[in-house]
Amino acid sequence: MNSVIALVGRPNVGKSSLFNRLSGTRDALVVDQAGFTRDRNYGFCKVNDRTCIIVDTGGLTDSKDDLDRQIVTQAIYAVDESDIILLLVDGRSGLSSGDENILARLRITGKPLVLVINKCEGLDVAIASAEFRSLGMPHWVAISAAHGDGMAVLLRTINDLLPPADEFAQVEYQPGIRVTVAGRPNVGKSTLINRVLGEQRVLALDKPGTTRDSIYIPFERDGQVYTLVDTAGLRRRGKVTDMIERLSAIKTMQAVEESNVVILVLDARQGISDQDARILGYVLDSGRALVIAVNKWDKLDADYKTRIKMELDRKLSFIDFASIHFISALHGTGIGGLFRSVINAYHCATGQYSTPQLTRVLESAIRQHPPPMVRGRQIKLRYAHQGGQNPPKIIIHGNQTEAVPKGYRRYLQNYFSRSLKLEGTPLNIEFKRGINPYAGRKNTLTKRQLDKRRRRNRYSRKKA
Repeated sequence: MNSVIALVGRPNVGKSSLFNRLSGTRDALVVDQAGFTRDRNYGFCKVNDRTCIIVDTGGLTDSKDDLDRQIVTQAIYAVDESDIILLLVDGRSGLSSGDENILARLRITGKPLVLVINKCEGLDVAIASAEFRSLGMPHWVAISAAHGDGMAVLLRTINDLLPPADEFAQVEYQPGIRVTVAGRPNVGKSTLINRVLGEQRVLALDKPGTTRDSIYIPFERDGQVYTLVDTAGLRRRGKVTDMIERLSAIKTMQAVEESNVVILVLDARQGISDQDARILGYVLDSGRALVIAVNKWDKLDADYKTRIKMELDRKLSFIDFASIHFISALHGTGIGGLFRSVINAYHCATGQYSTPQLTRVLESAIRQHPPPMVRGRQIKLRYAHQGGQNPPKIIIHGNQTEAVPKGYRRYLQNYFSRSLKLEGTPLNIEFKRGINPYAGRKNTLTKRQLDKRRRRNRYSRKKA
């Protein structure tokens, strides 16, 4: 395992800003509002020549609210699995009783601890740190996560506290199959992820809006490496007025675009809503492979289940390539079949097909149903080759390809999907017109050749 560094502190002290600075990414949403980060968020950072895992956590408070308790639990998990703890404090607001309480908890762990005094840009470091020196911390650094001040000193301090390199084998991060779990708020996305992982990995409460950021979770199942992405629920655009919810929606859309497979979670008890159709349309526009999970299927009577299945057949008939699974994320029913479809969809979306294979499929499709005549001329489709993956793209070359009717395009799309046994992924087909090698060339015949051609034409007309 790589060494693990946990970022811990009160709300709004800059943990997510430091996470982005150390990881060199923008994976963590940074909002000037206390309590935005809730789940653990993992990333990688370089300390000299060593790769370390860095964990962002939610702000720790003494509140007894169910949500705050779960945030504290997530932070405790991060501390337990860490090798070094970075306790962030706010250099501008000074030392608080909350900082002292958190420090008392962390000292019990006996793990290497670094006091990181953040937001020191433009301040005299001696003055900003004077109040915190009373804590008696042997390791402390004054930084500005937003501006990058003091980062070199922080990295040197971390490097001095890391366990010997031979105790921790360096493991290169392999993202595997990136699976994004998307859907409306409160349909059970986080519950599904916790059920798959077998632990309370992300916050799951029976109220909408619990998940705010996109959480990337590496894990392995039956020998296959995955990266699960828990996302914020997407509401109708007209109902989104809060800037934070807009940022969460943007992060969800980015996660969908970067994924290999999307699991769209629907709530069986609420049926198929217009917002479900909008989210589905966005997934289709992104071209990602798709698996549909109809959650909360347990405790429904037989008549209601039959009605929901009929509604799915009617409203989702245009995505007949996607597998539909009826599951219970709370009890784990149907989860195994769900991931078999994920693997199948991934392999279909990223498969490679040779030009002779695709051309044979094209010729077979033309024999069964030739393309129509256009302005008295036959459309000629000559050969096909693969032009991309995820989603698979097939490029067909021929003459008058710009005149291929939409109906015939759909016919070819369905024919290729059946012939290649594509499941769980859309298929894009593009047409390219062949280039006439004589186009634009001037007539280079000599006068003698032209006269000979005219005589031959006159003779042919007389004979006729």
